Amino acid sequence: EGMALAARTFGLVLAGGDTTRSTLAAINLTIIGEIESGQAMLRSGARQGNLICVSGTLGEAEFGLQLLQRSMHKSKKWKKLLRKHFYPQPRLELGHWLAKKGRATSMIDTSDGLSTDLMHLCESSGVGAKLWAAKIPKVIVPNDARKLGLDPLRLALDGGDDYELLFTVPKRLDRHLPRVIRGVPITVIGEITREKRILLVDDAGRMQNLPARGWEPFRK
Repeated sequence: EGMALAARTFGLVLAGGDTTRSTLAAINLTIIGEIESGQAMLRSGARQGNLICVSGTLGEAEFGLQLLQRSMHKSKKWKKLLRKHFYPQPRLELGHWLAKKGRATSMIDTSDGLSTDLMHLCESSGVGAKLWAAKIPKVIVPNDARKLGLDPLRLALDGGDDYELLFTVPKRLDRHLPRVIRGVPITVIGEITREKRILLVDDAGRMQNLPARGWEPFRK
């Protein structure tokens, strides 16, 4: 119902689904539109020194899913925390704004989770990245849920279905980048590096490799 609502909001028709795992090879190609030459926002434009930005809050949809899987959604106090999972809000207006203004050098959404989608962006651009854990806008997890092992940072890094935008901008444009665009908060969470590694920097300045642990349909 949530996907159907999102489709109606953007004038789309919800039809069918994807085959993500099968014993046979399957190819599904659908052409849904076109874009003016030079206007596409690609994954491949990130360059060393670019700042890494993200919209909204990360981990909210995954948190909702975790509540559902634990049957905690039946309590009234948890229901408002399920909204991001049930009713996705793709950031189309924000994407259009960034493309029109020419601020972003690369872009992807976080449908598969920050750690995985950042990997996709870096691989396409031939670069690495350094993320600052303290800067990542994380879902607020009540103490009751934290006792179940639901960590806000892990939810933000590896949880998917947020559909927030992950994009890069030249460092010189940082002061000109609004921190709220079309009503959506924008946060600088890291920097693109030349070395092809993705690192997470903790509050004490310690660095560790950040593995891609978001959604991967072919992972066993």
